[in-house]
Amino acid sequence: MFTGIVEATGRVEKIEQEGTNVHFTLSCPFNSELKIDQSLAHDGVCLTVVECSNECYVVTAIDETMQKTSLGDWSVGDNVNLERCMKMGDRFDGHMVQGHVDTTGKLVDVKSQDGSHVLTIEHPVTNEWMTVPKGSVTVNGISLTVVESVDGKFSVALIPYTWEETTMHQLNIGDKVNLEFDVIGKYIGKMLASWK
Repeated sequence: MFTGIVEATGRVEKIEQEGTNVHFTLSCPFNSELKIDQSLAHDGVCLTVVECSNECYVVTAIDETMQKTSLGDWSVGDNVNLERCMKMGDRFDGHMVQGHVDTTGKLVDVKSQDGSHVLTIEHPVTNEWMTVPKGSVTVNGISLTVVESVDGKFSVALIPYTWEETTMHQLNIGDKVNLEFDVIGKYIGKMLASWK
């Protein structure tokens, strides 16, 4: 489990296709602390470390992951948001994040407001993928608070630190972003849908 608090950014060093699987080699500030079988969120996508050294590590994405996320848009040299899974007893600074991306959304607007940035994101509409003002949503692995919410669209505000220390400032209008909706909201939405 994760909390949506980005620990560092990593760099994509190599991409290799093997059948329907894709192996990503990345480097990051904590390479030397990683171990094989460790879970690591990449732009919100939980991937397992399959090889590691002091310089880089490798994770593998299966076809379903490639289809549901923005990983297929990655190129060598791209930066990605990273978070190691939380440890029992650590502070829970964000919200409950599983690292299981629900869908991709599209960045449709970015506004600068006296140092902060408000991003508007569109997404497919279902009963389970909902947001509420002041609720939580994960965008590219970052736990964010929803500002405004309508069916199929929401906005989030980023403080300068989050804007600069994550990959959010590198996004362009029209870019895909990985979305994980609040797990409690998904359960409630599914339950309500079954009562109809």
